[in-house]
This record gives sequence, structure tokens and C-alpha cells, in this order.
Amino acid sequence: MNPNPQAGRSAPDSAQPASAFGKLACSNCKLRDVCMPVGLDENELNRLDQMVSVRRKIKKGHALFRSGDPFTAFYAIRVGTFKSRVVTPDGKDQVTGFQMAGEILGLEGISMDRHACDAVALEDSEVCVIDYQHFQMLANEFAPLQKHFHRVMSREILRDRNMMLLLGSMSADQRVAAFLLNLAQRQQARGFSGQDMMLRMTREEIGNYLGLKLETVSRTLTRLSDDGMISVDQRHIRLLNATALKALIGLTD
Repeated sequence: MNPNPQAGRSAPDSAQPASAFGKLACSNCKLRDVCMPVGLDENELNRLDQMVSVRRKIKKGHALFRSGDPFTAFYAIRVGTFKSRVVTPDGKDQVTGFQMAGEILGLEGISMDRHACDAVALEDSEVCVIDYQHFQMLANEFAPLQKHFHRVMSREILRDRNMMLLLGSMSADQRVAAFLLNLAQRQQARGFSGQDMMLRMTREEIGNYLGLKLETVSRTLTRLSDDGMISVDQRHIRLLNATALKALIGLTD
């Protein structure tokens, strides 16, 4: 952990040249059914295109936004993976989540009109910029959009609650198993493999998120591999026995 939370941090991507920006249409996006309401007609899609009119490219290691930045927009991840992090009172970075394509970043900024965490790209990524004022006006007229937005916020609340339960009651093996199953489920919901995963985060970042030491994460992955539940090849993870992983954390198919 870096004792100085500002040291080594790259500038927000908004400092990058205008060539990093471009036009985008929800109607042409393969992830639109994941991050936007489903079953929209052509007119409704055109209205969404007006709301989501800009995309932004974020290089690996760069911040999309930082804690304390004014909140003016939230972001739908089109390509790539992010981690959210906060600085603890003793000056250490604490990872609070990982977000992937089709998920939303920045909603925590609504309550205080300022972002409450950093969002850092774990690989070269691209986001759709959703202006919040424009969104509010459209949501007031467009019931499916408002309903979907509430669903997204509810999902975030449930994820935070489940994370608290995970950290408070599970062993190291259970935490890592739950983490891998969660990633697999989220990938599958986006049309990707529910078995094969390329981890974009380091083992240290996983440990930080799960409340485990780096060495514990590495030993746990090895143990799960030895037990035939997963295979591990550096950052490539394959779930070999999802049923056993679920049983480990008390779930059944």
C-alpha cells in the first residue's frame, strides 16, 4: 500500500487530448440490453442516443474520476474493467469494487454532488458519458428509463450488502470462491464465458478487496486448483467444478 495516497496517481483522463473522445449510439451497442432498458422502440432508442452522445477512452492505470471531483455525469462501461477505491483514514488505498463492461460507474456521486471514490482503469477501457441533468429530464418523461435506473441502484446496494456479509462471515477459501463465482456470473450475463476468466486485477488488489493478504489469495487459488475446482494459469482462471465452489460457500444449484 502507498502511504501517500496521492503519490504515483495518474491524472484523470479528462486531461487527455480531445482525440480520446468520440460519438456513440446506444442503438448500435451490443451491451445496450445490459446497461439500458430492454424492448425499446426506434423512437425511444433515438432519445437514448441523444442522452449518451459521448464516449471517453481511459488508459490503463488512469483515473476516470477521483474522490472529491464534482459530479456531473455517470458512466456506462463499454469496453474494459475498472476498480473503485477509497483512501482510509490512515492513508491507505482500499479497493471497494471491480466493474466490467455493461456496468455503471459514478452513481455514488449523486448524494453529495461529488464523487466519493476513485475509478481507475485496470486495462485500456472506454466509457459512455451520461450527463446527469440530461438524464434527469429524460427519466421524468420516460418511465422505462427511470425504472431501469432504480433497478441499477438497487443492484449496487445489494452488491454492497453481500460484500459486507462476505467479509464478516466467510473463510479465505469461501471469500475467493464467492469472488470467482460472482465474476463468472457477471461475465455470463454479458454474453461471455461463465467458465473462463482473464483476471484484470492483481492478486494484491483481490486481497485488498476481500480483506486478505496477497499470500493468502495465492495459496487459496492454489488450494482450489489442487482440489479440482479451478485451473490457474497466471491470470487465466477456468472454473472446473462450479457446483463444488457453490457448495463451499453454502449454495446449491
